[in-house]
Amino acid sequence: MKYGKQAQTALDRVDMSLGKLRTLVKNGKTADALYFMEKGDLKDKFEELQNIITISQVGQLGARGTKNTGTL
Repeated sequence: MKYGKQAQTALDRVDMSLGKLRTLVKNGKTADALYFMEKGDLKDKFEELQNIITISQVGQLGARGTKNTGTL
């Protein structure tokens, strides 16, 4: 369940960044909006979400190289 909470938190942060981007575009601050997408907060939030997804898909091995079996 921890993955679900992390993913939801990351999605919420992306959503907030998209709101900021919308405001920049609405106010005609195109250069600021481009920077925000390419090198700023929005890029960072997408990378964070991408990392969470990637980590969840990279092997399901435990600390000793064995599959996680959950509660026995």
